[in-house]
Amino acid sequence: MQGIITKGISGFYYIKVDKKIIECKARGKFRYDGFVPMVGDKVEISVKNGKGVIDKIYPRVNRLIRPPVANVTQALLVIALKNPDANVDLINKLLVNCEYNNLKVIICFNKVDLVNLEDENVKEIVEMIKSCGYSAIFLKAKEGIGVENIIEVLDNNVTVFCGASGVGKSTILNSVVGKPVMKTGDISQKLKRGKNTTRHSELIEINGGFVVDTPGFSSIDIDFMSKEELQECFPEFREYIGRCKFTGCVHDKEPSCAVKKAVQDGKINIKRYEFYIKTLENIMKKNNKW
Repeated sequence: MQGIITKGISGFYYIKVDKKIIECKARGKFRYDGFVPMVGDKVEISVKNGKGVIDKIYPRVNRLIRPPVANVTQALLVIALKNPDANVDLINKLLVNCEYNNLKVIICFNKVDLVNLEDENVKEIVEMIKSCGYSAIFLKAKEGIGVENIIEVLDNNVTVFCGASGVGKSTILNSVVGKPVMKTGDISQKLKRGKNTTRHSELIEINGGFVVDTPGFSSIDIDFMSKEELQECFPEFREYIGRCKFTGCVHDKEPSCAVKKAVQDGKINIKRYEFYIKTLENIMKKNNKW
């Protein structure tokens, strides 16, 4: 029988097969090969004397480390426009990480009732995101307003929720599922950040797809990738890559660069480009190639 791992706890894996959940153990060969089953893995199982066993793990499309989940197809990046204030660097790092893992990205601007959308600082963040070509949903998660727009995009996808602590990921997930699945945290009054409340990854079936909640976090490293991989993680660069004068252009100090020209012409957001250069410098320094 074929199924998908929806949860793993203490060496037991819970496999969704048709409309049933079957508790399984993994065969010892996986541990011997150093290949540990993950939530999201598509697997082949057998059941004998009422006990399920994972016999085969199919090749993964992708594998996320945080949260530990495989075969994700899209990411819902939740951004609070206030409480906590939007961390632009973290937003850009998460976007790059999603692109690196070939995830479709949908932006969710939460807590819109706490801000004036015409405020210049808010407009700058929203316009920066939209300039990348990402679709956006605006909502007030606590009131359930806008949640129906999220439910519509879940069909036939494995969707991961990501974003900083306190932006409302668990609140949104609970609203989407229609019942409390994840405990929601309070906002720290001192730091204006949420308390991380998610303890493990779990796939939850909803509207013909699955969702997985992720721990909120305040930092993420993306300087593990190469400079060539980095530029491919900026979707707004793609139509200009290959049109520069010099082969192998990294769009920094080279003359006749199509990407830099697009920045000058206002076709690429300047804040995004500045973030790209800062990340490029970190990668080059780490690799001692600066």
